[in-house]
Amino acid sequence: MRRSRPTTHVLVVCTGNICRSPAAEVLLAHALGPGVSVRSAGTQAVVGAPVEPAMAALLAADGLDAGGFRARQLHRDQIEEAHVILAMTRQHRSRVVSEAPGALRRTFTLRELVRLAGSTDIAGATPLAGSTPGARLQELTPLALRARPRLRVPVEEDDVQDPYGRSAAVYASSYATIREACRRLADVLTG
Repeated sequence: MRRSRPTTHVLVVCTGNICRSPAAEVLLAHALGPGVSVRSAGTQAVVGAPVEPAMAALLAADGLDAGGFRARQLHRDQIEEAHVILAMTRQHRSRVVSEAPGALRRTFTLRELVRLAGSTDIAGATPLAGSTPGARLQELTPLALRARPRLRVPVEEDDVQDPYGRSAAVYASSYATIREACRRLADVLTG
């Protein structure tokens, strides 16, 4: 039996690639299934490091394993391969676009894409017709891009707080934000 290769590549970006982006990578990969390849990288990655223990514990509490994960540095080829890039902050989004200007049309913050997907401009339009979550994600991207100029919000509504070196409560808050955004995006793409 031949295994089909993933058709949609998602890249998640944060700073160190040890807290936020690996959590989103694991959550999205689990929620979207084998037809979507989800990877992550950092703009200043702690290359080779595992997921921070506090974040790994939060994933484990949800039954998800990040044990084999190792941090990766963001490179242009990763950006160019990705169909969709999801940044943890607007600053990360800007860094991706500065590395590869052509990625502007497919780069969003995670929370921004979720917000745009739920807007009446998109949610009230024709339902996404793709037969898989990956196909629906690729269909959603240009719709979100068109809606972006009309739906601007304050930075704090698009950014995911960096928990690195902070309290367990900040880790829990950051993780809850990521988990909810990933759940909402998966609902749009799998529903």
